[in-house]
Amino acid sequence: MSAFLDSELPADAVARARDGAVDAQEAIYRAFQRPVRTLARRLVPRTAQAEDLAQDVFVEVLQSLGSFDGRGSFAGWVRTITVRKCLMHLRSPWHRGLRWVETLSGADADVWASRTADAGAGSAVDLERALARLGDTARAVVWLHDVEGYTHAEIGALLGGTASLSKSQLARAHAALRGLLEPGGVKTSCMPASTNC
Repeated sequence: MSAFLDSELPADAVARARDGAVDAQEAIYRAFQRPVRTLARRLVPRTAQAEDLAQDVFVEVLQSLGSFDGRGSFAGWVRTITVRKCLMHLRSPWHRGLRWVETLSGADADVWASRTADAGAGSAVDLERALARLGDTARAVVWLHDVEGYTHAEIGALLGGTASLSKSQLARAHAALRGLLEPGGVKTSCMPASTNC
């Protein structure tokens, strides 16, 4: 479940932050720092880049408060900015070039595993390592669909494609995760309870 749903923000914080109230801007940051940083770290494989993107999100949120029209939830608006910034980063030529250099140098794509190596054994650590082995797009689709609750149509649009792109990426990612997580090749269903588009 998305951490954005748990964020609590005082009712008048957005209006006061628009007017320049520093304490209201701080309240926005405090309410959303954890979900923004968590989502950025899940979508962007390198910790330092994810942290930079999270800060960029807050700069944009605070500078763009006037464009929030109140038609949806404020948490959803912040989440959308976070996802957009992270996906833009993953599509950037700079990031793709860095991945190419890491491949040439023999660096493993298992970046997240180094973060969890000292966390001890367990299924959560195994899942972290398995997710880290997925490509950027596959990992983003898994997280956006299975955790954040985006539909395939929404993910396809975010990736500049269609719902079919999201569905095929998710199916391949689930198959890869099954292969990485199931000892001895035991096969079980990896389909989510709901496959609504």
